[in-house]
Amino acid sequence: MSALRSHSYFSFALGLILIAVCWQVSLAQADDLTNGETDPVKLFDRGQDAHAKGDYQKAIALYEAAIKLKPEFPEAEFQRAMALLFTNHKREAIEGFKRAVELRPDWAMAYAKLGSQLAFPGDSDREAEPILRKAIELDNQNLEALVALAVLRQRAKGFTEAVKFMRDATSLKDATSQTWRRRAYIEYASGDVKSAVTSITRAIEIEPRLTTFHYDRARFLLELNDRAGALADLDALKIGSFQDATFVIDVAQLYARAGRSDESLRLLDSLSESDRKRPEVIALRADIAGDAGASVEERAALEQLLAKDLNNLSLLERLGGAYRRVDPAKSVAYYARALQIDPKNAKYATGYAAALIQLRRFDEAESVLRKVLNAEPDNYTAHANLALALYELKRFAEAVPEYEWLAAVKPEIAATYFFIATAHDNLGEYVEALNAYQKFLSHADPVNNKLEVEKVNLRLPTLRAQIQRGQGKRKNP
Repeated sequence: MSALRSHSYFSFALGLILIAVCWQVSLAQADDLTNGETDPVKLFDRGQDAHAKGDYQKAIALYEAAIKLKPEFPEAEFQRAMALLFTNHKREAIEGFKRAVELRPDWAMAYAKLGSQLAFPGDSDREAEPILRKAIELDNQNLEALVALAVLRQRAKGFTEAVKFMRDATSLKDATSQTWRRRAYIEYASGDVKSAVTSITRAIEIEPRLTTFHYDRARFLLELNDRAGALADLDALKIGSFQDATFVIDVAQLYARAGRSDESLRLLDSLSESDRKRPEVIALRADIAGDAGASVEERAALEQLLAKDLNNLSLLERLGGAYRRVDPAKSVAYYARALQIDPKNAKYATGYAAALIQLRRFDEAESVLRKVLNAEPDNYTAHANLALALYELKRFAEAVPEYEWLAAVKPEIAATYFFIATAHDNLGEYVEALNAYQKFLSHADPVNNKLEVEKVNLRLPTLRAQIQRGQGKRKNP
């Protein structure tokens, strides 16, 4: 036998000896705790005393001693399970609650505790729901069961029932500020933002010192476009007292949405150097500056965020826009992913078509844009992109009506008249071209439209001469 195998056998044997010794010590300790007591009720009472003092290990040992003497002892099973929860032995606790309800099938509290433990964090919803419903059937004022069942129904998108259970819960005298906060969350998830504001306001009234409730209300108020109310809640947070960087970043985002970019930037500047390099911070700074995705660093930050949330439509749209000019193939890919998730979204479709135009895939872009305009006839961006696609396809007769529609909606934009004029010029419609060139010059900015102005000024003398000679053709009525 090799030395290594000898050592393994020795270690295994030593382990068995240690387990046996520990077991004997444990039994001796249990005997010491009971002091020879043979009355299970008295052992249970002593377990209760230890439990109340926070000595959970001692309490568990005494409850187990009582159960050993009296196997059908639901109260001891329940209390032992409660002590096991405090010592992070959730699986064993759940088994204890199960035994408690088996031994005492009419005990609402045991059903509620069992159901709520199965309900969180949400991996046993099917098992938990009938147990919680049984708890409420036995006691329709059991706060824990009502809240847990409301959360289950919310996760299953059963918002009507979820809201009902939470409203029943908040009607109870032992409802706390956290009960009202949970109600606010579920109302918000159901789409009833106004009721969510009312509920979180009640939570604030019950416990005004918990400033984090103001964070919740600020989020809800921003959904209602109440920026002033949201800012008041954000200021009430006193964010300087919080050390958690993620929470500070969240608050900075809310300040930015509420229109206080200066405060948002101040909070971001207060972060540590490493936190300032986080993707969400870089992306937020870019948003505030109005150039999200303009730099390589910003695009990389957005992509890191997307890697953590692959179906985030906001990020897909932002990346589609960020890459449209620098890498239109990537832009097309991001917009295509967004459209797979939300096929009827005109904004994503228009961005997709704009990226196709950058790739000079004009026919494909036209097809997409016509579908958008069938659904949204007044979509200015879609009209602008369709006009450009038709112009680049040299289908000038079709491009002109699109540009004329654009000019009617936004007559102040000089470039529109330039495209109208050159389209007419290419069609040989010289009179119409001259009129459009003159409109362009009257709207043009000498700096921003300098190149186009020079081109027009070079073209006009020849164009006027052609008109005088009767050249060109009349535009079809």
